This record gives sequence, C-alpha cells and structure tokens, in this order.
Amino acid sequence: MQASQDRYTSQKSKADAPLRVVVVGAGSRSRTYASYGLTHPEELQIVAVVDPDEGRCNRLADLHRLPADRRFGNLSELFAAGKIADAAINGTMDELHVSTSLSLMEAGYDILLEKPIGISKEEVLALLAATRSYNRKVMICHVLRYAPFYLEIRKRIAAGEIGDVLNIQTAEHVSYHHMSAAFVRGKWSSKAHCGSSMLMAKCCHDMDLITWLKSGIPPIRVASSGGLSFFRRERAPVGSGKRCLADCTIEADCSYSARKHYVDKGLWGVYVWRSLEHLGPSPTVEQKLESLRTDNPYGRCVWQCDNDAVDHQSVLMEFADGSTATHNLVGNTARPCRTIHIIGTKGEISGVMEDGYFNIRHEDERVGHEYTEERIHLNVSMDMHGGGDLRLMEDFIRYCKGQEASLSTTSLADSIYGHMLGFGADQAMQEAVWVPLETV
Repeated sequence: MQASQDRYTSQKSKADAPLRVVVVGAGSRSRTYASYGLTHPEELQIVAVVDPDEGRCNRLADLHRLPADRRFGNLSELFAAGKIADAAINGTMDELHVSTSLSLMEAGYDILLEKPIGISKEEVLALLAATRSYNRKVMICHVLRYAPFYLEIRKRIAAGEIGDVLNIQTAEHVSYHHMSAAFVRGKWSSKAHCGSSMLMAKCCHDMDLITWLKSGIPPIRVASSGGLSFFRRERAPVGSGKRCLADCTIEADCSYSARKHYVDKGLWGVYVWRSLEHLGPSPTVEQKLESLRTDNPYGRCVWQCDNDAVDHQSVLMEFADGSTATHNLVGNTARPCRTIHIIGTKGEISGVMEDGYFNIRHEDERVGHEYTEERIHLNVSMDMHGGGDLRLMEDFIRYCKGQEASLSTTSLADSIYGHMLGFGADQAMQEAVWVPLETV
C-alpha cells in the first residue's frame, strides 16, 4: 500500500512541476515560445540555451537568469552535461531541423520543432520513423491551429454546421515590406540559402490548416503553378542602383527604400540589424544608415539581389474523398492577410483572419431570401499568428506531461500531410504535372 502511495505521490509531483526545457537556436521564434516561462514559471522553466552565436545565446539566457554552465555553443556541449531537461524547443534554421531533432531524441528529449519540419520529404519521413523508434513526443510549431479564428472554424466543421467539406479555398497575401525583407533581401530569398522553398517557408502553415480542416482525410495528389515575376533585374526602374543609399537616384520615391522600411518605419529590425549586434542593443541611426550603404544585405536594391524565391504560386489539391482545395500565395501585396472560404454540403464559412470574424452561411429556401448569414466575432490578438504562439506553448506542456491532446495538437504524425502537400506542390510546379501523394 505504501509503495503504491509513493508512486502516486511521485507521479502527481511530476505532473505539477514545471516542464524543464532547453532552447536550441536562440532566434526570434524561440524567444517568443520561451517567453511563456517568464509569465508562467509554475508551468515552464527554461534551464539552458544552445546557440553558436554567443551574443544571442547570452541575451536569451540572461532573460531567464541562467548560470554560465547552462549556456552552450553546440549540442555536443549540451549532451556532455547530461540530460538536464525534459524537452527542447528547436528553433534552428530549416536545414538543421531534422539533424538536430534526431540528436535530441536520441539524447532523450521531447521536442517542440519550429516549422517547416524539414527541407525534403525524405528527411521528414525519416524524422517520423525516428519518433516511433525512440518513442518521443514531437510537436510542430503550426501555431495557426491555435489562433482563435481557425480553431473556432475547426470546431464548427467538427460540429457538422456546414456538412461534409467539398472545397477549401485559402490565400496568403504577403506584404510588400515583408516580401522584400524576408524573401528578396533576406535569408529566405533562395532555397540554396535556407533549404526551403518560399511555399514551405511561408505557407506550410496554410498547407497544414487545409489538411487539419479535412479531419484526417489524406490528400492524394497535387498540382501547382507559379514563379518569380516581379523582383527581377530586368524589372529594375530607370535610375535605380545596386544599393538604396549608395547609388540609387530614385530612392526617395521608391516603395522599397531600405531607409524607409528599416530606419524610418523600424520594420523587421530583428533580421536587418543582426550585423550590428556587436555594437550593442541600440545602434545609432547613422550606424544603421552606414550599414545599409555598405555591406548590409538588407541595403540592396530589391531588383538587384540574388533571390530566386517565387513571388506568386497557386496550389490545387485533391483528397481521398474526392474533395478539393486551393491555396494562393501572393507576395508584394499592400495589405498582409490570410483568407479562407470553405464550402460544405450544408453551408459555407468565409473570412479574413486579420478582420477578427468569419461568416457562416446557409441556404434559405424562403421566398425573397437566398441565404442566412451569421457573423462570428472573435477576440483575435494582433500578433503575427492570430494569438496562437503562446497557446501552442501551453498545449506543448500538456502534451509532454501526457495529458489529453487538444483539438489543435500538432503532433508530428498529425502534421506531416501538410508538408507532403508542400513538397509535392513544388515538384508539380517544376515539372508541370500532377504529383501523387503517398499515405504515411
């Protein structure tokens, strides 16, 4: 009897204790997830940081008041210290996701893995096999499943409010300043640079949402078309130069001026000023301008970069039940937003995430009527992911502790079909064919 009571007490104590987590890759996304521990220390405790950039490592470690012996430059140093945590937040760059996750699983860690899962179908499937072999829990940072907008839509579909889903139409409109910062001047401008296509780097969220809304019915084939049309050298306007602040005669009137975006408006500083981190947390305006004039890649003319990421792509997919879906990725828009329109056998749902509401419509056979419409208002955060970031972190803690999975839980096995769609779509676009998708 006493032994049974001791086991119960031990299990209860572990369930009540904060989840101990090591952060691997101390970039902006990891910092966001780790911040949950600052506001909910009774649930999450950051116990170590791993990053080869000493400055980044120390900045995150300082926030969480970590001692010097819990700041590591690489995974080998972490593993040499023994297993010091329950789980890891893996916020490394795309091409490192799978290799680092395999090492972390082998060392005994459950993982919250930043999207995309990996940069090829083969390595994503290898990671799935490894989770089963090591019996580890891996959740993917598909944070939009946790955004109130999409979660409420998912609940309405599950409740049968629009019947069986026949067609889903989604779109992501990437703003002109985000497009030029991340996918023209920045580190996601080329698959050779980051390992991922633009569709996988930006829209694996949307591919995941579509498969999630289909309630486990797998996609069976995909087609796609798109390309890079606007940010090309031959489209450079007369008077432009190589760098905005060095040799451009039209900078003052250009919508893509690096000075306007990154100094005057202060956009995307977390990426743009990485090269000035050695100057401290607050470089001067003149230091920023000099950086843009000389060697900062974000100071380049958007028509004179080494980018090859698409600026538009359309994807068409078919599911095992015969239903279809489309997704349109469009860069360089005036307003950034995600749109959705779902048509079922008994009604439809449509909305724009950033508006904070969606509409449900049903047929109305009454004379003088065509349809009824109900507007569902939501408390939507104005952060980049509709309020989903910290909700995901909360769910990850529950998941690691063995509690019941939520409707949103992004386990690897439940997240993989969106990636199969993305990889298949890129192949389809390159080869101009329908690409069949395997069931995993």
